[in-house]
Amino acid sequence: MAEELGVFIPYVGGIEHASVLLSPLETLCTVEETHVRERAVESLCRIGSQMRETDLVAFFVPLVKRLAAGEWFTARVSACGLFHIPYSRDPATHLGKFAAAMEPAHLKTDIMQIFEALTQDDQDYVRVLVVEGCAALGKLLEPQDCVAHILPVIVNFSRDKSWRVRYMVANQLYELCEAVGPEPTKSDLIPAYVRLLRDNEAEVRIAAAGKELSFGSSPHVRSALASVITGMAPVFGKDSTIDHLLPLFLLFLKDEFPDDASILSVIGIHLLSLSLLPAIIELAEDRHWRVRLAMIEYIPLLASQLGVGFFDDKLGSLCMKWLQDKVNSIRDGAANNLKRLAEAFGPDWAMQHIVPQVLDMMNNPH
Repeated sequence: MAEELGVFIPYVGGIEHASVLLSPLETLCTVEETHVRERAVESLCRIGSQMRETDLVAFFVPLVKRLAAGEWFTARVSACGLFHIPYSRDPATHLGKFAAAMEPAHLKTDIMQIFEALTQDDQDYVRVLVVEGCAALGKLLEPQDCVAHILPVIVNFSRDKSWRVRYMVANQLYELCEAVGPEPTKSDLIPAYVRLLRDNEAEVRIAAAGKELSFGSSPHVRSALASVITGMAPVFGKDSTIDHLLPLFLLFLKDEFPDDASILSVIGIHLLSLSLLPAIIELAEDRHWRVRLAMIEYIPLLASQLGVGFFDDKLGSLCMKWLQDKVNSIRDGAANNLKRLAEAFGPDWAMQHIVPQVLDMMNNPH
């Protein structure tokens, strides 16, 4: 309902009757479910941006004021996404973009007062929204003002009692670094980042560790991240290692930058065998056949990086075992995998390690 009411202006008689849609949407702006509120705010923004100026003043502004003064934080959160409509027709939804619509003279006074008040809000959901606006707001300020007003907020939020707020700081870290500049990043944000990597909540650690550093354009950043992956594995535990660290490791194996040091030279075969290899083997024997099939597709890539000796010791038996899998797609994938391995390791290796076992399988009853 919240979503559809946003396109209902033609069905209530046109722009001159658009105000009749505000009442049900105002109610939906106060419900507990976040997604409903967000859709209601979006619909109100869509309607308000089309309303006549007189109707905007007569109906929309009072609605925003009622929500902003609401007893429950749900109403106040929704109001944050509506202020820009009566002020400007700019379809922004965050404090930072609302600030961008204002005259510079008001930015350091009115907006910063609102911003600082919101940072003290009791509701962690409000503080999460404030974190989202920090980077955008910081880019509008002069560097010294950003360091004075935004940086302390970020550092404090990195220690916030709510893990959701800390998670958002970890999620926004790259943008926040851009906003405050290199020196404050080095002196204040890097220690905060290290603290987030050691956070008690796994979700926060994962957000900080994964970030988007692994997809960045800098080979030095990727190499630095590669060097700490295996150290994270014992801390993350088996499940999180499989879910979060292994995909990063496989991503590094496909690195498109030939000048980078090999991931294995950074991690080391020994550390790999102690930490990530058990996760690889567990995936290769997963009870869900689609997981096993996905792992098969990575085997030639792993083999080319690991080398023939290490591969034969640790992963060779798996490749032959897959040929006898009860799922046809796995057997097909395993056969194609052996073909690619033979091409990679050469005919002598294939004659020694593949052909004899395949000949034995010719007598298999299945």
